[in-house]
Amino acid sequence: MKKILIIQTAFIGDVILATPLIEKLYDKFPNSKIDFVLRKSNEKLFTNHPKLNTIFVWDKKYNKYQNLLNILKQIRNNNYDYVINLQRFATSGFLTFLSKGKIKIGFDKNPFSFSYNIKTKHIIGNGTHEIERNLSLIESITDNTKYLPKLYPEISNFEKIKQYTTKKYICIAPASVWHTKQYPKHKWVELINALQEYKIYLIGAPSDNNLCNDIITSSIHKNITNLSTKLSFLDSAALMKTAEMCYVNDSAPMHIASAINANVTAVYCSTVPSFGFGPLSDNSRIVEVSEKLACRPCGLHGKKKCPENHFNCAENIQLKQLINSL
Repeated sequence: MKKILIIQTAFIGDVILATPLIEKLYDKFPNSKIDFVLRKSNEKLFTNHPKLNTIFVWDKKYNKYQNLLNILKQIRNNNYDYVINLQRFATSGFLTFLSKGKIKIGFDKNPFSFSYNIKTKHIIGNGTHEIERNLSLIESITDNTKYLPKLYPEISNFEKIKQYTTKKYICIAPASVWHTKQYPKHKWVELINALQEYKIYLIGAPSDNNLCNDIITSSIHKNITNLSTKLSFLDSAALMKTAEMCYVNDSAPMHIASAINANVTAVYCSTVPSFGFGPLSDNSRIVEVSEKLACRPCGLHGKKKCPENHFNCAENIQLKQLINSL
């Protein structure tokens, strides 16, 4: 039996884009024990996950480094055959370096990559998708077969959202952590007003509640519901799965859609698909400004405000581009 540890302590989307490794390693080593290290709150993505054994939850907000050392102690006690680090930052490299794993695998940009047995380059901007970059880490111990992200909503999640699925509906996840990744509120309202034949559900984190309420107040659509404080990650995934369309930013809900093969239209403002984080559903659409802007992209992760103070990468996207996705 192989004992395998995957480390990805970044944000929700990054964790979802790590799930192809779970799927592939489980298939290639069917008797293996696969464990995962992630940041607090992201463990809710993996409630009763059928292919994971132990989830180590790192609380980065309180006693960050003491919590890290506690996790390290548990990791070292497990004597892993493979420790696979998907991150390029020092703390994850520290865990990998001191893990006592027999084979340590990660990207060469990590400060602790000198301790890795297998190193892979991580190149952004050439069109390679992040799941391909991640899967390249285990190619030498598996093969080059491509696997897609996957989440496992349970029967209870589908039961919870059943009340919302009696009519044709559309899911919209209007928020993003980064302002320049977020399609503007008035543009979402414009889209919603044009979708009168559909029930509209606004989804997201509890922190998105005010934005969702503002959108409802500003819209003339009479059939909108704010679910941002009512659904878990897996509840939202279950709801998105049977939506006529899910409209999202370049953000975590896009990756949730990919992981359940939901119909999805991803709106790209300041970032670009060539970074390699695009949607992967069978019915995936990308909407972005049609003209070439000298200032776009302005960064890999987006910014708190438009550096040029015009936000044309969002404002110049036309309503018909989004409507044509349906």
